[in-house]
Amino acid sequence: MARPHDNWERLVRATLRREQLASGRPGHGRTPSGIAGAVPPSLTRSTNIDMILQAADEIQAEDANVARILCEQAYRMAQNLDPSSDGRGVLQFKTGLMSIIKQKLAKKDGAPIDRNRDIENLWEFYKRYKRQYRVEDMQREEQRLLESGGYSANFGELELSYSARKKVFSTLRALVEVMEALSKDADPHGVGKHIQEELRRLKKSDATLAGELTPYNIVPLEAPVLSNAIGIFPEVKGAISAIRYADHFPRLPADFEISGQRDADIFDLLEYVFGFQNDNIRNQRENIVLALANAQTRLRIPAETDPKIDEKAVNEVFLKVLDNYIKWCRYLRIRLVWNSLEAITRDRKLFMVSLYFLIWGEGANVRFLPECICYIFHNMAKELDAILDHGEANIAASCRTESGSASFLKQIICPIYHTLVMEAANNDNGRAPHSKWRNYDDFNEYFWSPTCFELGWPFRMDSPFFMKPKGRKRTGKSTFVEHRTFLHLYRSFHRLWIFLVLMFQALTLIAFHKGDINLRAFKAVLSIGPTFAIMNFVESCLDVILMYGAYTTARGMAISRLVIRFFWCGLTSVAVTYLYLKVVDEMNKNNSDSTYFRIYILVVGVYAALRVVLGLLLKLPACHSLSQMSDQSFFQFFKWIYQERYFVGRGLYESLSDYCRYVLYWLVIFICKFTFAYFLQIKPLVKPTRIISDLPSLPYSWHDLISKNNNNALAIASLWAPVVAIYLMDIHIWYTLLSAIVGGVMGARARLGEIRSIEMLHRRFESFPEAFVKNLVSSQMKRMPFNQQSPQYVQDAQDMNKVYAAMFSPFWNDIIKSLREEDYISNREMDLLFIPSNTGSLGLVQWPLFLLSSKILLAIDLALDCRDTQADLWNRICRDEYMAYAVQECYYSTEKILLSLVDGEGRLWVERIFREINNSIMEGSLVITLYLKKLPLVVSRFTALTGLLTRNETPELANGAAKAIYDLYEVVTHDLLSSDLREQLDTWNILARARNESRLFSRVEWPRVPEIKEQVKRLHLLLTVKETAANIPKNLEARRRLEFFTNSLFMDMPSAKPVSEMMPFSVFTPYYSETVIYSSSDLQKENEDGISTLFYLQKIFPDEWVNFLERIGRDESTGDAELQDSSSDSLELRFWVSYRGQTLARTVRGMMYYRRALMLQSFLEGRPLGVVDNSRANSLSTQGFELSHEARAQADLKFTYVVSCQIYGQQKQKKAPEAADIALLLQRNEALRVAFIHVEESVVAEGNVSKEFYSKLVKADVNGKDQEIYSIKLPGDPKLGEGKPENQNHAIVFTRGDAIQTIDMNQDNYLEEAMKMRNLLDEFRGNHGLRPPTILGVREHVFTGSVSSLASFMSKQETSFVTLGQRVLAYPLKVRMHYGHPDVFDRIFHITRGGISKASRVINISEDIYAGFNSTLRQGNITHHEYIQVGKGRDVGLNQIALFEGKVAGGNGEQVLSRDVYRLGQLFDFFRMLSFFFTTVGYYVCTMMTVLTIYIFLYGRVYLAFSGLDEGISLEAKMLGNTALNAVLNAQFLVQIGVFTAVPMIMGFILEQGLLKAVFSFITMQLQLCSVFFTFSLGTRTHYFGRTILHGGAKYRATGRGFVVRHIKFAENYRLYSRSHFVKALEVALLLIVYIAYGYTEGGAVSFVLLTLSSWFLVISWLFAPYIFNPSGFEWQKTVEDFDDWTNWLLYRGGVGVKGENSWEFWWEEEQVHIHTLRGRILETILSIRFFLFQYGIVYKLHLTGKDTSLAIYGFSWAVLAGIVMIFKIYTFSPKKSTNFQLFMRFIQGVTSLGLIAALCLVVIFTRLTIADLFASILAFIPTGWGILCLAIAWKKVVWSLGLWDSVREFARMYDAGMGMLIFAPVASLSWFPFVTTFQSRLLFNQAFSRGLEISLILAGNKANVEV
Repeated sequence: MARPHDNWERLVRATLRREQLASGRPGHGRTPSGIAGAVPPSLTRSTNIDMILQAADEIQAEDANVARILCEQAYRMAQNLDPSSDGRGVLQFKTGLMSIIKQKLAKKDGAPIDRNRDIENLWEFYKRYKRQYRVEDMQREEQRLLESGGYSANFGELELSYSARKKVFSTLRALVEVMEALSKDADPHGVGKHIQEELRRLKKSDATLAGELTPYNIVPLEAPVLSNAIGIFPEVKGAISAIRYADHFPRLPADFEISGQRDADIFDLLEYVFGFQNDNIRNQRENIVLALANAQTRLRIPAETDPKIDEKAVNEVFLKVLDNYIKWCRYLRIRLVWNSLEAITRDRKLFMVSLYFLIWGEGANVRFLPECICYIFHNMAKELDAILDHGEANIAASCRTESGSASFLKQIICPIYHTLVMEAANNDNGRAPHSKWRNYDDFNEYFWSPTCFELGWPFRMDSPFFMKPKGRKRTGKSTFVEHRTFLHLYRSFHRLWIFLVLMFQALTLIAFHKGDINLRAFKAVLSIGPTFAIMNFVESCLDVILMYGAYTTARGMAISRLVIRFFWCGLTSVAVTYLYLKVVDEMNKNNSDSTYFRIYILVVGVYAALRVVLGLLLKLPACHSLSQMSDQSFFQFFKWIYQERYFVGRGLYESLSDYCRYVLYWLVIFICKFTFAYFLQIKPLVKPTRIISDLPSLPYSWHDLISKNNNNALAIASLWAPVVAIYLMDIHIWYTLLSAIVGGVMGARARLGEIRSIEMLHRRFESFPEAFVKNLVSSQMKRMPFNQQSPQYVQDAQDMNKVYAAMFSPFWNDIIKSLREEDYISNREMDLLFIPSNTGSLGLVQWPLFLLSSKILLAIDLALDCRDTQADLWNRICRDEYMAYAVQECYYSTEKILLSLVDGEGRLWVERIFREINNSIMEGSLVITLYLKKLPLVVSRFTALTGLLTRNETPELANGAAKAIYDLYEVVTHDLLSSDLREQLDTWNILARARNESRLFSRVEWPRVPEIKEQVKRLHLLLTVKETAANIPKNLEARRRLEFFTNSLFMDMPSAKPVSEMMPFSVFTPYYSETVIYSSSDLQKENEDGISTLFYLQKIFPDEWVNFLERIGRDESTGDAELQDSSSDSLELRFWVSYRGQTLARTVRGMMYYRRALMLQSFLEGRPLGVVDNSRANSLSTQGFELSHEARAQADLKFTYVVSCQIYGQQKQKKAPEAADIALLLQRNEALRVAFIHVEESVVAEGNVSKEFYSKLVKADVNGKDQEIYSIKLPGDPKLGEGKPENQNHAIVFTRGDAIQTIDMNQDNYLEEAMKMRNLLDEFRGNHGLRPPTILGVREHVFTGSVSSLASFMSKQETSFVTLGQRVLAYPLKVRMHYGHPDVFDRIFHITRGGISKASRVINISEDIYAGFNSTLRQGNITHHEYIQVGKGRDVGLNQIALFEGKVAGGNGEQVLSRDVYRLGQLFDFFRMLSFFFTTVGYYVCTMMTVLTIYIFLYGRVYLAFSGLDEGISLEAKMLGNTALNAVLNAQFLVQIGVFTAVPMIMGFILEQGLLKAVFSFITMQLQLCSVFFTFSLGTRTHYFGRTILHGGAKYRATGRGFVVRHIKFAENYRLYSRSHFVKALEVALLLIVYIAYGYTEGGAVSFVLLTLSSWFLVISWLFAPYIFNPSGFEWQKTVEDFDDWTNWLLYRGGVGVKGENSWEFWWEEEQVHIHTLRGRILETILSIRFFLFQYGIVYKLHLTGKDTSLAIYGFSWAVLAGIVMIFKIYTFSPKKSTNFQLFMRFIQGVTSLGLIAALCLVVIFTRLTIADLFASILAFIPTGWGILCLAIAWKKVVWSLGLWDSVREFARMYDAGMGMLIFAPVASLSWFPFVTTFQSRLLFNQAFSRGLEISLILAGNKANVEV
């Protein structure tokens, strides 16, 4: 019977385990045992409590007493660390641990324990433990291996013992730590003496114990580690040797401790002198070692005996790292720290590079200020230079603290950081105008001027740089002020607008002169001179105005330039305008004297020549070098006036060939655009304009205020306005069309789409091995000896093909294996897709079975039908080359297998048979020698034999095989062979005797050689697989991947370097709190239709679900509940679902393929280190490559993966499931590193909480727990700006290599693509123009396209942009930027220039693209490459898509205001500027213009209708330029419905799928209403882009990345789209109604419909798209529920803390937040005036008013409106306010109702008021009311002060209720018809899911009703 304390101990342990299960989820793979898994994080930071308790758990079974001793020591440590138990979870932990200790204090027999002997017991156990596990033998063996450097020969054995060995060392280390703590109280002459001696011995000699357990990242620099072979690489040894401390360096103090078991190096001196943090030192030490080692391998592998780093490698690292510093010094014209590159020694170069990296590594947010880092480095390098010249090391004055120690963080970084914090606080959480506070760019640009040296060194804290913002008083900006105005579009791209205006003016003047180019026309066209001068002057005025806010702090030269340009442009505009007016005067007087004309021509000619010369010298590549060399002050002055000089943006020119290409591109566009504009837009309007202007005074049907006596100017303006609007934006249409053509041609030239079907893949498979070897196999692997069995090896093409196939097979097979692991193919498909190794003795290439399946059977059929000669038969077989391969392989394999099976007489028979057949083949008499009709019989006998041989040998099977061979012998001899040959064999004495004695084939040698076993299995499949393999693989994704991969083998790419010589790189993924792995509850959670995520995926991916079940050993009938019962299957199921979503798990799996590919490539290249494994010399076996120490080390040397999980520390503290899932990913991927921001809180004086922030890097240790590698203290909270770039910035210090690939956490990667990464990285050294690439653009595949029709639209649109679009941007236009992931950055280039994104609040909301801007401005080069692709997830629901597009549009709105866009717009040459504009912010400008064209057209038509001019003009002129108008509206409509967006998409389809599929895809998209979607998206982009520029408010919008199968409530859609779409759509509808009611159309209704078709389509799309694309949007039950939900939301008044999704009132208040500035209110007021036009126009059209046009009529209408408002107030008077006189109020309301009805009747009877007038009045008052509401909202404070705000809110509620009912009514009507919801589900989802959805609803029995 168990004793009570035993039960108590078990209970405590169980409780602790259960708590850990609840928080850490050890069931996911994490297995901290017992109480060790419950240690609070606060206790593990500075102690090894968890390790000690883990050791106690490990040895509990061996010695419970020693386990108790360890637990007691752990408790003492916890007590000392946190005596008051303040930390989270510490009290519970101590209580549980004490309970366990108490139970251990008594033995099971009740005898007390003698605690005085604890130390002796511990010592004895320690010695016993070492003997038991042979620790000293292990150490000696490891030391021997370390010294010899030999791993290869026994990597498998080492790997198997690795985990167990680490656990032994971990336990030993815990025992040693406890012994050391207890030995202080031990007998110094007894046990204590032995322990002290052991401790001294361990510290002196035991490197293994420390090395195995010392945390390290990649290279174990602190102590040697056996399990990591990286330390024995000669280049790593050389790099470590290069940074070793030399005798001539300054002496370090005697008390300075060297951490770890290593020699002193240069980092120790830097740590002492400048006070860098120890973990920053460790981090950058590894960074430098890897940088040097990799630079060396690119030159040569150093000698193993005495490895050294070449001077050239050091120079390469030195110049690349300090390149920006060197440019900075030259720009400021200051002297470098060193005199010349030749004068500085190698050691000093390494000191400088190390110092720079240490400054950068500890710089925190200052890393966003690259020139600030240059300034710090410049001064610290000077200090270092002085210190290195002395014999003793001294602390640098700049870093010396008050206590006398050194602290770089405190003295240098913190002052700058605190200034950044103060400015960031001044931005009011992003709401303050950008002009009110300094952002990162402002701080950095302070260092672009020599005045930055006024900061001094050490810093002068009274410098303006450290100025703190005081209240509302702003601190001055630097060189640019981001004022919020549309005028930035003109200022940044003024050359574009000037050019368009001048061309329009010139074409219009030519058109008005009837196309004649005479002198008069020429003089008229010269009017563009004043226009040009005035528009230039406007730009210079904007420069002066928009610089407000920086005048006090900007450089004097910059201000001088503004002033000079202002006066210069002003004077030139006045002069040119005056001269031209004189020319016009001469023309009007018909004066023959043309003096002014000549002067004008001279002035304009000189001015134009000067501009052209300056433009050519500054922008034309051929002249740019000349302008750079010119030192003439006169020329430099004009150059400076023409173009501002910044540190960035210099040298923005391309090579002459590139320049000519993009100039030609734009010339083609100009020819098309201006031809179209002249003949179809401008010329058709000339005649109507003349007629209208010449018409006599027309009668107006309203009270005209401004239009009389001005030649009907407003009528002409309304005619021309839409034409001008389209003229300004249709250049984007031409750009789109030409980019589609050019992109298609370039794609075809690049050989994209050559393999676009599985049939093509089959046909061309024979050429894949050679192409693969050419591009993806390194020269090192090509030199390896393969299959050297024949001296005549590699003498013909067949032999070479076999070599290629042998090299190709291991890679291909691993790709197929990865497809199986991902469940895209089944086991059978995997077997058919595998390619044999081709390294055996079979003398021909063996192809995969999927190419050869059923070919033998078809060949037999041909043989059976053969009536001709052998040659004819063979020719027929060879028509199918794979049939010929199958026949040959079958023949030779049969011979080889039979010869291996039999011996003696049987072997003689086999040899004789094949000899006879070979002779017959040579003689061409095979059809005579063999009776081919009997071939099926022979095949059946042989198939029976191979079927037996594929199984494991048993006596019964051996007998069966012998009988099968004998049957085969009988059939071949007596049926197959000709009669004379049969007789010869029958009379063959040897065979006859053996047959008679029953010895023939009596014994079979069962296949045991792997080659023979493989051939038997393969031949059996070859003979038995009857169905065709034309559809293998069946899965579409597997097909797509294989098609793209094989196609890419034929594309141009750099040849593969050996892994040891390739460029090292990192992959970097920022993560916040998105899904890591779906939990079991997530899979089963059902929506309102009963649809779970798992059910959804099973229907979407049915074949992958079946493959998954097969992989885990389950049959297809297995239920979900059965899988949940098994922990392993449940985990696999969670991963299966997660790998089909947009999860971090999917991303990590994909990115870790890079490491797998590198390990495979490195393993096959077989780089020898130490002991060479000769067994692999002639083999290409990949077995065990993932266990190879060298392959793993080589991969780690070249690849690092860091996931920056910003709040991982908080998630762990909260025990969030995401933390456990991330820990699981760490355990499953040993090379994965997680960086996060750790916050330590401590209570300081007066109870205040102090926070310290650390940037940490962790990996999984041997026990599956997080092992901290680095912990770098930050100056404070790193999140000052946008979260994502700050998250990237804190973790980027942990990346390694020369390149860094930015990967978002909704991306994926594939093994076959990872194999091409080293080719891609070699592009950095390729020729891509004047400059080497700094960003390599990578193609993306959007994998969410199959989820729904919306996802498909988004996928195809995105795919078009990331392929064809970016292809053209990169070449020929040379304006590709960084649009997000997965581009590959030149890491060193970017981290020394501000990082891979910008982080200033709001302005950098689209942080990614600023990396491209920054790279381009700093003379980078961005390319695009399409032979490699990465997976990408996109938003799949309409709301998700709208939020994403809103974020991007808002981001583009902020870009318009940014200095980056301004500088690129100013500094690019004209044609490159055009490309840049129309592919960034210009796209959104043109999108907005598309919508504005509708408004301009309709308001123009409404003006004509209201004023009565349209009818008058039409009657007089009979035409209104309909040709031009139709051209305009057609172009607008085609843009609106996304036709021009679809053109590149269709071109991409044609290129990569073929014409037929492209047409089919396009038709399918139209049937799925893609035009509705594109029109709706147009509204989204327009709204957010426009509102951002007007009011700001751009923000990150979390879209969610889940599977959208849920129904969106009506109210939710209304909230999201009310202001962006519904209001605008109803306004357009109102305009259309007014137009049809009062407008005059000559063709009647048909003409009206044709003219306004695009507008009506826009109205319908904007109003109903959210409901058309809403799952179950037309299901009646949901429609009813939606109505209830909407009315509850509309009427709920809410309370404190209520959110907008719960109450209309709070939502309405939230919708007004963006209007918070005076400028915004004024703009809203101006925009709201348009709503009052309706009432003004309609009142004069009433029958009541007749022909009266007096202003009093309009005034009376306002009186009527006021009466209506009063009546509304009577009816909506609040009951709360009328409690005391409710009866009176009801009486008043009743009387009012009767009076209103009576008054209406009397007015209708006794006046000319008609029922139509009543409806017209409603039409007039609705927009007026909305206009009043808009004004009231804009001037909220004024309305509030007047006490009218409550009334305004009630009016607004009424409007929203009315709008909602207008939209809801059609939705509800359609919901009555059941077929509508069926049609909708088919429209939204693929057929499989649609059917599943319908069936589930039937089975659920209308779940909603059941629940009710």
